[in-house]
Amino acid sequence: MTRPRHNSQSGVTLIEVLIAVTLLSLLSVAMFQAMRIGLNSYVKAGQRLMDNRRAAGAQRIVEQEIEGIIPVIATCGTITGASSGVKTTFFQGEPQTMRLVSAFSLQQGWRGQPQILAMFVIPGENGIGVRLVINETAYTGPAGAGRFCAGPHQYLPVAEGPDSFVLADKLAYCRFSFLAPGLSPEAPPVWRTDWRAEVWPLAVRIEMAPLEPHPGQVQPITVTAPIRLHRNAEIHYEDLGYE
Repeated sequence: MTRPRHNSQSGVTLIEVLIAVTLLSLLSVAMFQAMRIGLNSYVKAGQRLMDNRRAAGAQRIVEQEIEGIIPVIATCGTITGASSGVKTTFFQGEPQTMRLVSAFSLQQGWRGQPQILAMFVIPGENGIGVRLVINETAYTGPAGAGRFCAGPHQYLPVAEGPDSFVLADKLAYCRFSFLAPGLSPEAPPVWRTDWRAEVWPLAVRIEMAPLEPHPGQVQPITVTAPIRLHRNAEIHYEDLGYE
C-alpha cells in the first residue's frame, strides 16, 4: 500500500500577523508625528515671518507718516460754531500724543488725500504693557483741522475708536520727543518731551521697547524721523517761544 502524500504549504501564524500589524501601526504613528512636527514648525516659521514683516512695516509707516508732514495752519475753536477762530500751527507734541497733517496715509499711501494723523499711546490688553495706536481723519482745510484744537497748543483728547490702527503692541514703554535747535547757533539741538512753539520741530523721535524681547524676531525699536519743510532748515530758537 502507498501512503497519501501531504502538501506542505507555508502559512502565517496569528503571532506573525499581530507583529506585522504592530510594526505597521508604530510606523504610521512615527510618520504622523514627523508630519505634525514639520507642520508645527512651518506654522511657527510663517507666524514669525509675518510678525517680523509687521514690525518692519510698522516702522516704515511711522517714518513715512512723519516725513510726509504738511505744515498747515488750523483755525482753532471752530468746533463751537464760531465764524472765526484763533489761527495757529497745527502740531500737537506731547510725551504720549502727537497730532499732525501728513501726505502719507495707511490706506492710500502717498497717492491719497492728506490726513490728520493722531498717534497716541494706550494701555495694552488686560492692562499689560502699552500699544501705539493711530487715528486718521481726512484733512479738509484749516477749519477741519480746527475741530481738534481749542486754541494755540490746546488740543482735544484723543480716543481709540473702531477705525484705530495698532502700529505696535506689547510694548514696555512708548514715548515721543521732539528736536529743537539749541539756545544759540553754536549750541547743539536738544530733545524736548513737549512742543509749544509756533513752528515745527526739526525731527521726531518715538522711543519704544518690547515687553518680552525675543532674539529670533524683529523687535520694535526707536524711530527717529527728520522733518524737512524748507530748503534752509535753520530756525532761530528765540522764535520757538520757550523760555
